[in-house]
Amino acid sequence: MSRQRRWSLRRRLGLWLAVSAAALWLAAATVAGLVLRHEIDEVFDSALQEVAQRVLPLAYSELLAREDGAGAQHMAPVSPHREFITYVVRDAEGRVLLQSSDAEQMAIPAGLTPGFHTTARLRTYTEAAVRGTIVVTAAEELDHRAATVGRAVMALVWPLVALVPIALAGVWLTLRLTLKPVLAFRHAIAARGRGNLAPVPEQGLPEEMAPVAGAVNALMERLRGALEAERGFAANSAHELRTPIAAALAQTQRLMAELPEGPEQERARSIAGALRRLSRLSEKLLQLAKAEGAGLLAEAPAPLAPVLRHVIADLDRQTARAGDMALTVAPDGGPVSDLDPDAFAVLARNLIENALKHGTPDTPVHVRLDADRLEVSNHGAVVPAERLALLLRPFERGPTGADGSGLGLAIAAAICRGAGLSLEIASPMSGGADGFSATVRFPEAS
Repeated sequence: MSRQRRWSLRRRLGLWLAVSAAALWLAAATVAGLVLRHEIDEVFDSALQEVAQRVLPLAYSELLAREDGAGAQHMAPVSPHREFITYVVRDAEGRVLLQSSDAEQMAIPAGLTPGFHTTARLRTYTEAAVRGTIVVTAAEELDHRAATVGRAVMALVWPLVALVPIALAGVWLTLRLTLKPVLAFRHAIAARGRGNLAPVPEQGLPEEMAPVAGAVNALMERLRGALEAERGFAANSAHELRTPIAAALAQTQRLMAELPEGPEQERARSIAGALRRLSRLSEKLLQLAKAEGAGLLAEAPAPLAPVLRHVIADLDRQTARAGDMALTVAPDGGPVSDLDPDAFAVLARNLIENALKHGTPDTPVHVRLDADRLEVSNHGAVVPAERLALLLRPFERGPTGADGSGLGLAIAAAICRGAGLSLEIASPMSGGADGFSATVRFPEAS
């Protein structure tokens, strides 16, 4: 299943703030356009009325001054220009007496009553004088008004094209500076994932995040206390068992030396064997307590190949099975990791001991150390799939009759969890028909 994509708070806020600003700007431009259209209609209507009322006395004077009143007279423009408002003067019968230069193109209708009128393409105002014998009509094309309103509205909308990128950049920069303490808080919490339970710094956090930091610190404090109590109990119990076990084993060995050959000495040998197993178990419990505690990371990265070679040499001295261990180290010398060398030694030792103990006799145990992994594999019986995952739990064992405590893989898994590594187990081993393999994968940054 593909991982669901998560949007950061910074991206969400930036996007919504930019979209909200753009939507508000468009809404404001729409309202302003409606108000502007109403105001422009009033201005142009006033201009129509003004033209008609000023032309009326001038037309009356012009007609009185004529020697021959027949025929329509065109008022020639002073200079070439486009007339947005034209006028026509008619008599009571509708004959044109006087008109502006572009009046014929406008086709101003006759017979209009005084006042404002709107036709399919014109807005007109009509004024009458001398008992209706002289009628003046001023007209303007509706397309001119629409174009004027459109240009005014676009003058409000076009800045939005430049505003959106600027708003995005400004919002992103503002959020980056504002959320910087929150991002630092997030990184501080993420850094606590590898065995670090130190308190998270609360300085500089906004008021809304300060209680969260306090709750996280309180939770980690309780967790640290619980882990320390559990580790302390396991470590103290295992440590306190060492001395009486060692004393009992010494007394049993002395008893074995004093007893003659016979059933009594065999019982003493059995007791000595049980005490040795108990001693190994206490040692494993000490290792498990260390694996589940802190201190699994070193202050500075160090190469792991020399540690692995030392572990194998130590196992050879104890078991004399150097011929059963095939070590392969990557040509580049293996990984350089911040994993504590002692913790890595415990991890590698438990995996290799587990392979030597439960593998088929007289077959090699393959140990391979690459830049990104440690792999230990051995031949042996195949572990059923339903039992495989249980082997990482304490005191769980596979289908084997070999002596053991069932803690080796649990110790290795605890170290991997505490150090931020991953432990993968498989049966049969990769590329084989039988056996078992354990692979520890190191982080890329190691």
